[in-house]
Amino acid sequence: MKPLVTSTTLLLLSKLRCVATFSPLHRVTTAITTNRSHNRHMMTSSHTAHAVLDKLQDIIGTDAGNRGMKSLIVPGDLGAASQTLGRLTPDSTVVVLSGFPCCVTQDPPTETDGPPGTFAIARCAAALGHTVIVVTDKCNEAVFGATLKDLALPDSVIANSIDNNRVSMQVFPSKFSDADEERFQKLAAACQLLIACERAGPGQDGTCYTMRGIDMTAAGLIAPLHRLVKEAAAPFLAIGDGGNELGMGKVIDEIVKNPKISNGRQIGCVVAADRLIAASVSNWGGYALAAGAAVVRAHDQVAKEGAPESLLAALQDWVSQCLPSDQDEIALLNRCVAAGCRDGVSGKMEATVDGMPLETSLQCLRDLRTAALSPKS
Repeated sequence: MKPLVTSTTLLLLSKLRCVATFSPLHRVTTAITTNRSHNRHMMTSSHTAHAVLDKLQDIIGTDAGNRGMKSLIVPGDLGAASQTLGRLTPDSTVVVLSGFPCCVTQDPPTETDGPPGTFAIARCAAALGHTVIVVTDKCNEAVFGATLKDLALPDSVIANSIDNNRVSMQVFPSKFSDADEERFQKLAAACQLLIACERAGPGQDGTCYTMRGIDMTAAGLIAPLHRLVKEAAAPFLAIGDGGNELGMGKVIDEIVKNPKISNGRQIGCVVAADRLIAASVSNWGGYALAAGAAVVRAHDQVAKEGAPESLLAALQDWVSQCLPSDQDEIALLNRCVAAGCRDGVSGKMEATVDGMPLETSLQCLRDLRTAALSPKS
């Protein structure tokens, strides 16, 4: 005989199913499953971001100028620097040092490697919501001033900048007056992140040299801006390509023994950065830092929102804000040259960088943009 199933039995079974479905244990199990899924996404996103940041370093670290810069690469430092900038406390003051007056017999003595990368970083930091102060030597004022003028900034920066002064510039002479010293101390106190891009750095004798060993300090061209590394209580990121740039002290041993840097013991900078970005051309390092910070910000935003499907849109948004376009860079470099800027290798007043045509730098910028926009490793 089959067991008798009454309406009372069916009602009891239905209630038991409801209890099982909506019990605290079920809710805890559901929460754990959801958190595990979220954590897996965060771990995957983090892995992908690190892979992209490594790709950015590969792009800028080809040693295109054949100067032996590969030995100066510190694995992971571009990624760490990108995280530092991309996760900087909102509305911070970022100070960007630049200026390498290696064309010492010219007026101005400024080279084309430096200004483009510097203002790419400035654009990025402004897009991320920070106030940026670009600092250079008095002798570089004409070129950097021309670069700042008509600087292409994303619409978000222009719309949110009440006084339209999100990016500004300060210049210092080689010898400080009392007023210069006071201004310098205020700058050091305000700085919350210090970045150097193709900034001349002192060697072991305290002198700044060109790659050919020419003394720029004795020529009265160098302001003692390296003091900010010690006097500003801020993390220090640096970008260089030859070993004589500020921050390269982190790899001074590699500089000294590098066979392609014949006078490394003399010209090598002894001031170390917290994070060092070595690139074939310093401008490229500036582009890579901007791209890396955009990648970090996009991945962090998506992880916070828990919406992995929006990653590509976030990357497109932040990369477009943080990286200049080809047209921006062409116009910027033309302004530099019109102000008297010269190629540091050829010495010619032309829109080339370190002896390479502008198209080479533009291709690097395109490659970095493509890599940054990739949601997968």
